[in-house]
Amino acid sequence: MITIINAQLTDIPVIQEIAKRTWPITFQNILSESQIDYMLEMMYSPQALTEQMQEKNHVFLLAKEMENSVGYISYQLEYTPGNTKIHKIYVLPNTQGKGIGKLLIDEVLKIAKQKKQSSLTLNVNRDNRAIQFYKHLDFKIVGEENIPIGNGFLMEDYIMEKAL
Repeated sequence: MITIINAQLTDIPVIQEIAKRTWPITFQNILSESQIDYMLEMMYSPQALTEQMQEKNHVFLLAKEMENSVGYISYQLEYTPGNTKIHKIYVLPNTQGKGIGKLLIDEVLKIAKQKKQSSLTLNVNRDNRAIQFYKHLDFKIVGEENIPIGNGFLMEDYIMEKAL
């Protein structure tokens, strides 16, 4: 059985471990190894995750199977007025296909509706196969953006949205 809990600062090493195990597989045919390493450090260092949780109002939820953390999602209510942004969602490769990602999104969806939000948005790399997963959950592509992230790297994303 999968349970979803709120992550705390003490869970940062767990979030980092899941990211380190999922990113190289998720992005192996999309990003260079050097860009993966750069982005992991930029987004998942203890300092970066602490800032996201304490200063940027990102809420992290962990999916647990028995006692093992198998995935996470981070979101921000009122990213823009009436809109909740999903910043991150990753599930360990060996547990994908079990509905864990959907459970995580459903939990954020429930919270967003309780907070009277009108939509969920997320960014996804334009070559990421997760696009089909999001479409299956009724997210629609509403735009594209190229985001310079430093070190000569660029995030080439679709913006996807789901009306609530």
